[in-house]
Amino acid sequence: MTVSLDHLRQIAVQMLEGSPHARALGIEGVSLDPSEALTKIRFQPELVGDPDTGVIAGGVVTALLDHTMGQAAMASMTVYSSIATLDLRIDYMRPAEPGHDIFCRAHCYKMTRTVAFVRAQAYDRDINDPVATAQAAFMLAANAGRPFGANLSAPRSGDGKGGDAA
Repeated sequence: MTVSLDHLRQIAVQMLEGSPHARALGIEGVSLDPSEALTKIRFQPELVGDPDTGVIAGGVVTALLDHTMGQAAMASMTVYSSIATLDLRIDYMRPAEPGHDIFCRAHCYKMTRTVAFVRAQAYDRDINDPVATAQAAFMLAANAGRPFGANLSAPRSGDGKGGDAA
């Protein structure tokens, strides 16, 4: 079954609404296209990490990047699969400007049978002057599109153990 873009957009909304963390931070979906996602977090005083400077906490930016990259991975799928962040690297370039919303654009640039590779930029005013950039790998469900137990090998004749020894 191929997943339509409309269905993926519904899944993206469900990911935002179904995640207490994303809901608490106020992550909003802006757009979703094949292999691409754009989200934002509106500036809120509760998200400030340093009251003296008014800068949004780095953990908020991390959550925005991770969530948006997950949506880009989902938008790359031809068959729906659950995903989990396998690896995430973030380079913080500068603090977000106090009082400004933070946007995140993510692009899934490679999809294998088991892993999606995604890059993203978080920015406030200009995507060419990012607050942070990130690269991640997302694990796709190991049994996606296959019947339960399809990854198990047949028992070997004569050894009585079945399957491959670990």
